[in-house]
Amino acid sequence: QVQLVESGGGSVQGGGSLRLSCAVFGYTWIWYSSSMGWFRQAPGKEREGVAAISSAGTTTYADSAKGRFTISKDNAKNTLYLQMNSLKPEDTAMYYCAADPRNRRLLGSLAYDHWGQGTQVTVSS
Repeated sequence: QVQLVESGGGSVQGGGSLRLSCAVFGYTWIWYSSSMGWFRQAPGKEREGVAAISSAGTTTYADSAKGRFTISKDNAKNTLYLQMNSLKPEDTAMYYCAADPRNRRLLGSLAYDHWGQGTQVTVSS
């Protein structure tokens, strides 16, 4: 089926920037018909949606991400991106990308059927 592989995580200081990538392998129809989302989960907290983008390119952001994070995708490369600027220690979490074949562009994790393994983001003071 479809495989999602995240990369770009790492350790940065507060105020820094990081760009996450999610490469999507498999069926082309899944890529072109799905909403894609970024989620994160910090220790002791539930998984939360950060940003989502529909197949047409319409975006949705969590309040905590709006103005700092930008979700985008490159259709030619079948790759999803999350540009994170002005990072704060509160952004420290495991970040996951996911695909929703029903193209609902939601921030709830239950809407998504396909998930990557995650990439760790650590922001120090």
